Amino acid sequence: MSMKKEIVGMLLAGGEGKRLGLLTKSLAKPAVPFGGKYRIIDFTLSNCSNSGIHTVGVLTQYSPLILNKHIGIGKPWDLDRQQDGVAILSPYTAKEGGSWYTGTADAIYQNIHYIDQYDPEYILVISGDHIYQMDYDDLLDHHKENDSDATISVIEVPWEEASRFGILNTNDDLEIYEFDEKPANPKSNLASMGIYIFNWKALRSYLVNDATIENSDHDFGKDIIPAMLNDGKRMYAYRFQGYWKDVGTIQSYWEANMDLLEEDLSVSLNNKEWRTYSQDTNYPPQFIDEQAIVENSLINSGSWISGHIKNSILFEGIEVGSKSFVTESILHPEVKVGQNCTIKRAIIMEHVVIPDGTVIDGEKEEEPIVIDANYVSQLINN
Repeated sequence: MSMKKEIVGMLLAGGEGKRLGLLTKSLAKPAVPFGGKYRIIDFTLSNCSNSGIHTVGVLTQYSPLILNKHIGIGKPWDLDRQQDGVAILSPYTAKEGGSWYTGTADAIYQNIHYIDQYDPEYILVISGDHIYQMDYDDLLDHHKENDSDATISVIEVPWEEASRFGILNTNDDLEIYEFDEKPANPKSNLASMGIYIFNWKALRSYLVNDATIENSDHDFGKDIIPAMLNDGKRMYAYRFQGYWKDVGTIQSYWEANMDLLEEDLSVSLNNKEWRTYSQDTNYPPQFIDEQAIVENSLINSGSWISGHIKNSILFEGIEVGSKSFVTESILHPEVKVGQNCTIKRAIIMEHVVIPDGTVIDGEKEEEPIVIDANYVSQLINN
């Protein structure tokens, strides 16, 4: 039976996410809980499923245990298929004598054999650490219409923030003529989203050549894309109009969660035509007693709420005691908050128990406070 596919998705999910601090101390960035019931990677996997891309290699590296367990055989995203579906690709099994992935391009290069078995015409390269909903089929149509060798999805960012991104300079028809990595004086505000479609045969030759260059970073933005531009390859930008957030910092992670409470600003978790899928939990329904007050918050199943919850995201299995006040905060699974507590602008990590009478105030901090068990121990001892 032929395994040929028109397009194969390669999902980069090995990021360490150092800027997320405690949230990624022992957890891959794409596996960080998000939005009350999801993990960050669920959004990209759901995009693949909704776009009809059912051959997806997930490239893991840093602390992959929870991530691998969460993905499993890909059932929630309709990726549990015999001939294709999802495949977890670790650097240790990528090639004989394998080594850590040294860059985004190297990660794809080390898995050439996986892609070649499907003999695809196109390859979609995506990241597992962004929050957005995109129909990749529209991106592929744009790629075909322009007879491109490579198509890069872009989003307009505020001009004052453009120097933080890889910026694409284009002609009026969106043909790319220059790529600037974090330019001091940007000519454009079209920022690369790290979402690419390539003609596989063309990309394959660049990956093989790049692997032989000792001083290369083996990175798409720094090496592959500039090399293709220098060779005059047809490269176009695809302008994305929806919500997109790189949750690479504590602040951006908190903001993206809070955005879920503003339906006009965020991705829609209630869109029946574009569902976001995740592993199901077996928690009982939530219980909110008559003394509780809940304002503009997301509260998942298995939670027992007796306090006041405002502008917050609560995962499954949460307990909040009476006369406790939780505002603008994110409580990861199985967090227990005692009575008479005050929690403001904080991220409480999984299984943490907050004793009665605790006050955690992140309103005056530069970014929300991340609370783990050690933080609570220090509060108690002090």
